[in-house]
Amino acid sequence: MQEPLKAASGSTRSRNLPRLPESGGGSALSRVLLHPVRLVPLAFLTVILVGAGLLMLPAARTNPGPDPLLPALFTSVSAVCVTGLTTVDTATFWTPFGQAVIMGLIQVGGFGIMTLATLLALLVRKTIGLRGQLIAQSETHTLNFGDVRSVLFGVARIMLLFEAGTALVLTVRFWITYDHNPVSALWHGAFHAVSAFNNAGFALYSDNLISVAGDPWIIVPICAAIVAGGLGFPVLISLIRGGVRVKDWTVHMRLTIYGSLFLLVAGAVLFAAFEWNREQTLGAMPAGGKILATLAGTVFPRTAGFNSIDYGAASPETLLVTDILMFIGGGSAGTAGGIKITTFLVLFFAIWNEVRGRDHVTIAHRSISSPSQRQALSVALLGVAAVMAGTLLLLMFTDLPLDKVLFESISAFATVGLSTGITPGLPPNAQWVLMVLMFTGRIGTITVASALALSSRPRLYQLPEERPVIG
Repeated sequence: MQEPLKAASGSTRSRNLPRLPESGGGSALSRVLLHPVRLVPLAFLTVILVGAGLLMLPAARTNPGPDPLLPALFTSVSAVCVTGLTTVDTATFWTPFGQAVIMGLIQVGGFGIMTLATLLALLVRKTIGLRGQLIAQSETHTLNFGDVRSVLFGVARIMLLFEAGTALVLTVRFWITYDHNPVSALWHGAFHAVSAFNNAGFALYSDNLISVAGDPWIIVPICAAIVAGGLGFPVLISLIRGGVRVKDWTVHMRLTIYGSLFLLVAGAVLFAAFEWNREQTLGAMPAGGKILATLAGTVFPRTAGFNSIDYGAASPETLLVTDILMFIGGGSAGTAGGIKITTFLVLFFAIWNEVRGRDHVTIAHRSISSPSQRQALSVALLGVAAVMAGTLLLLMFTDLPLDKVLFESISAFATVGLSTGITPGLPPNAQWVLMVLMFTGRIGTITVASALALSSRPRLYQLPEERPVIG
């Protein structure tokens, strides 16, 4: 018999809500696997395996060669985790069928496996059960059960709207300027629009977007789609529903929008300062091309992964700035990766208030709860630990310098996809390290930690306090 829910400190045993009665007496293993927090990584893993199987088909590759498993699996992980790192050339290695599979994996990975499944259930059954709501909440980060239906349809509409608008502009440009026939132009426009809004970074050109870095009709729409997808669906939905007045913004909206603007401006200034006159990158471009490449150079590292320059030729200063932008990432509950801008700013204000001797962390005349601060600290430290572990393993498996290995590790964990060009030449064990980093970064460090915890029980007592020496 299921234990009744107990009220304590104004809350119920909400942590046990996902442990619903299982048919057939449900074993401990089934309760573990069917927990909504654990279903998300399991669903991502399932789609990754299905995608790898499709990419291993002879019809998916232009030149069927030996052992297609590793390239197919790596590409599938990168596409589902909306990263963009590749060990093979997307434009030449995969057939149109293989590229269509990649685009489908990007779309499913960006929308969220469990969110997509829940939306389909809503469309077919016109209803949603408690377990489905819990699953959708874990994927969309909604707070109330009543929000799930509206959020799911809102996410679908926003995604289709931005992708369709971006695809239209790109299609016209590819058709008129780049001598594509209408079908080819539509295909290129749709693929890059999906890749941009989902912050994936896959492109149908061997040099990614370097050859079109000076074309505003290509770069500006792609940058706009990347920023929109990177803001996060809660922010986009609030803005679309009329939340354009700053005084009506929540703390989350303020942190996301203001933080994103600051990082975009600061990133552009630093990128231009370090690359403007370097002949290997921006030096040979006209002024207009430099401005566009600078815009792309500060937008693309926000987990999009397209290339406006050859990062293998970039200065060490640019690589370090890009490392920081990639690790911070974009907005929560969107298509961006990284530790998220809200996590970074909550920690920043926590440090700032501590330096000023204040007991409570306040942002925009609102107090930030201790659980939110602990969660931000956990996400950041787990992210640092993942990147450091990945970097150490890559240094062990290769003879590459630290700056390039660190760049690749952060790019994988933050699901960015930028590369200094070392990914295709990595040995198989190093590629497995990047796949684990991409998977961990996509489903989130907190989700990983929660999925590994078999149970969560509140402590009914409190131990005596003691203050260790800090610093």
